[in-house]
Amino acid sequence: MSAGTGAPLAGGVHGPGHLRALTAVVLDTLESAARARGGPLPAGGPDEVARRTTALAAPVLPEEGIGAEAALVDLVRAVAEGAADPADPACVAHLHCPPLAVAAAAELAGAALNPSMDSWDQAPAAGVIEELTTAALARLVHPEAPAPDALITSGGTESNLVALLLARERVAPGPLRVVTGANAHHSVHRAAWMLGLPAPAVVACHDGRIDPAALDRTLAGLGGGPVLVVATAGTTDEGRIDPLPEIARIAERYGAELHVDAAYGGPLLFSERLAPRLAGLDRAVSVTLDLHKLGWQPVAAGVLAVADTALLAPLSLRADYLNADDDTEAGLPDLLGRSVRTTRRPDALKVAVTFRALGRRGLSELVEHCVRTAEEFGRAVDARPALRRLPGAIGISTVLFRPVVADALEAEAGDAVVAEVRRTLLMDGRAVLGRAVAEDGDGRRRLWLKATLLHPAAASADLLPLLDLVTEAAERAAAEVGDSRSAAGGTGAPATERLSP
Repeated sequence: MSAGTGAPLAGGVHGPGHLRALTAVVLDTLESAARARGGPLPAGGPDEVARRTTALAAPVLPEEGIGAEAALVDLVRAVAEGAADPADPACVAHLHCPPLAVAAAAELAGAALNPSMDSWDQAPAAGVIEELTTAALARLVHPEAPAPDALITSGGTESNLVALLLARERVAPGPLRVVTGANAHHSVHRAAWMLGLPAPAVVACHDGRIDPAALDRTLAGLGGGPVLVVATAGTTDEGRIDPLPEIARIAERYGAELHVDAAYGGPLLFSERLAPRLAGLDRAVSVTLDLHKLGWQPVAAGVLAVADTALLAPLSLRADYLNADDDTEAGLPDLLGRSVRTTRRPDALKVAVTFRALGRRGLSELVEHCVRTAEEFGRAVDARPALRRLPGAIGISTVLFRPVVADALEAEAGDAVVAEVRRTLLMDGRAVLGRAVAEDGDGRRRLWLKATLLHPAAASADLLPLLDLVTEAAERAAAEVGDSRSAAGGTGAPATERLSP
């Protein structure tokens, strides 16, 4: 099949015309599929979703193609009807944001042009856009540093990996010790494993945040040597922000460096009112951000900011076909040392378009809306006698709560009710709630339902039906758990229940 007849290209002079027709097919299909789905998640559970998807998508590689429009209709319909739609107010399980239309439109432009961000001759202007974007982000995180810098990454996992890599190389031959909280994202532990570092020393937490006294004891017990302390600004389960000023002071006293995983909480910096919650962030040598969380970008849009561009030197690499010495000396920009990846998408484009479109004030309004909505949602939970919220303040835009009927049961049975409520709503396609194990007011760890509110337009009133759904499902689940306990002699949770998140 020739490119000129059956496989038109997206780029070039004629590419936009080809895209215009096909984009119309995609948009029409997305619209009709969302109506057909009728909620935040397809009903029926994994087996039913697999059956419907396979019916539309198979065979993926037929002997003869069915044509561009038919293939788009079938597969876009399949993935859209079977989507967990973060644009639905009842889809609140994860740090999974609904992308802004302007960002998605910019993503289309980047995909059509297809620059590869590993050499100047593949991305002449896109390289400039990335440089401008990373400079703005670096200055946002380290406003007083003389030469801050930032890299575009695929997300928090890559950012944390690169942060530990750079720290390891600064102290080579090391060995580097990593110290982090029990609340840290799993990517910190995985990065240490991938880099051949000792398993991180884990510091106890209180109320979901690193305990400074425990950190002090841990550092004292290491007996010196290079240490990287990893704190979190916006934990995955509770949205908690570690006490960064105290952590920074303790780290400095022991000669340790500080990295902050602010994948969730970093965008609070856009808001003058909320930025003080991140006091001490600028004392970190490196900071992780994710703009495909509280930044409303299509995946992926990660960032690693560093206090000094010289810290990125270990990433430098010479490959003659991409950044030959004489080309660099002649003035061609060297992009290869801007990532641990080679071929990279122009992810900075959608970020730059969004920043230009909304400005810092517009971004601030969206961030503040999510935080305010979470606080209102928390008050709505408090006003429901059938529900109970995790004691303490709301963590950024994350609300943990559980039905009171679960508290009336023994610990395992109560947690089983919470887990069953979540699964029931998922299987029915009515709500996408998360789950998290967190310390209750009495010090015991219990299972909670989690609502992570990242919708930049949903009002608290749009979220109230969630509470009705949870209450109804909890009454049914409690009755079922009670029946199963009676049948089993009144002890323990159902044998098939898994209580860990």
